[in-house]
Amino acid sequence: MERNGKSVFLWLFVIISFGVAGCATTGGSGSSPRVAYSDATAVETTTIDFGSTDLQQIAETMVNSMLTFPPIVQLTTERRPVIFVESIKNKTREHIDTEAITDTISTKLIQSGKFRFVDRTKVNEVLKELQYQSSGIVDESTRAQFGKQIGAEFMLYGNLTAIEKMAGRVKDLYYKFTLKLMNVETGIIEWQDEKEIRKIATRKMIGM
Repeated sequence: MERNGKSVFLWLFVIISFGVAGCATTGGSGSSPRVAYSDATAVETTTIDFGSTDLQQIAETMVNSMLTFPPIVQLTTERRPVIFVESIKNKTREHIDTEAITDTISTKLIQSGKFRFVDRTKVNEVLKELQYQSSGIVDESTRAQFGKQIGAEFMLYGNLTAIEKMAGRVKDLYYKFTLKLMNVETGIIEWQDEKEIRKIATRKMIGM
């Protein structure tokens, strides 16, 4: 009887041990962070750093400005000019993914139906594919031809700058994003605009 009692006790100990280990592995009730989907276009939690809301504001401002600029409206009335995008220069001290800004602006312009884009960042990959198709392996009737790519008429480029000031517990951060559209053949700047963003953060006093 005593032996059976010890066996039951041992099994209970094993079961409880597994239960505790399982709770520890999953983080236990109440220790895991609550995760939920949110609207990607909604205003994010405001911080002094450059964020997704700033990116969306910049893209929206630049695209609306460009598409409503009278000479651009006239230019795109009957045809879709070809553009290539030069990398946006980050002149701030922050690590900001300016490619994300460029991609959002390019996407909005393409979706407007007013422009076409060529991607100069993939020239080497395209060249390799053209060379492969000209190697004799690919069916002659389906291979892409050299010398058929379209030259871009305009270059879209710009930069992001920032000015930071500290006054006591107050941090003042000013961003300026500038974007330009240049005619590749003439060098003329056909359009240019800028978006300014200013943020102020006040540090809490110690003990408050």
